Amino acid sequence: MIEIGSHHERLPMASPAQPIVYVVDDDDGVLGSLRFLLETDGFSVRTFRNATALLNATSPPGADCYVIDYKMPDINGIELAGRLRQSDDDTPVILITGYPDGNISARAAAAGVKDVILKPLLDESLAKCIRRAIQDRRGD
Repeated sequence: MIEIGSHHERLPMASPAQPIVYVVDDDDGVLGSLRFLLETDGFSVRTFRNATALLNATSPPGADCYVIDYKMPDINGIELAGRLRQSDDDTPVILITGYPDGNISARAAAAGVKDVILKPLLDESLAKCIRRAIQDRRGD
């Protein structure tokens, strides 16, 4: 069995017109649901079960957007966003969470997160948010 995010994994390249979204969440059910939702909406999706898997991925194709869960066992989503900003300062990051608190939006913004979306409300609003973030990055 190949672990999602494994460094041995080889992925097909997405077509240029198909934006690539990296989804990081420790819940396999959420990963599967988001993959289905986003692929149905025309995105190419690569999933990772935790932040470490994403950070250790070897030569991945460039993401057009990251969708990251806030609460994960290894590195939380805000810390991961901060680490991504160190090497990739313009790819949009969208944080998803089922654990909102009063300070999460401010902390996320300080780490360079574009938007915070609450679970379980991850429907077409997430796809719209991703498209808007990618368009803003490209200057469309």
